[in-house]
Amino acid sequence: MDLIALEELKRLKYRYLRAVDLKDFDLLETTLTPDATANYGHRLCFTGRDEIMAFLRKSLDGNSITEHHVGHPEIEIAGDTATGTWYLQDVVIMPEHRFILQGAAFYSDTYVRGTDGTWRIRTTGYERTYEATLSMDDLPSYNLTANRWADR
Repeated sequence: MDLIALEELKRLKYRYLRAVDLKDFDLLETTLTPDATANYGHRLCFTGRDEIMAFLRKSLDGNSITEHHVGHPEIEIAGDTATGTWYLQDVVIMPEHRFILQGAAFYSDTYVRGTDGTWRIRTTGYERTYEATLSMDDLPSYNLTANRWADR
């Protein structure tokens, strides 16, 4: 197994999620191929990096906080292509709407190494194992004491 490529693919997935959570859209765009596709659930399917980025820019505005953790990667490398399965746990907090979502899923990705030697995500998506929502109003003791985007 190509251990260098394996580590590069792990770092790519972590960079993708860090960019999502920090709303660093310039960095996020560099993780995707121009023809990338994404499937974030039954109603959230996108074709092409531009379409994916437009959705993420709109949905990850200053009114949302996201937290994505992936682990347990199962990665298969075949030359300049690879597949990956990751266990995901995520939290979405929408203070303006007093809404919290928690969930878990399994991501399925494909990757391609470009002529520049850089790995990028060609397809990404997940299938939920569960998703739960709750209202902050139901949690009288819940107090959001820091929000990076609240004052921007």
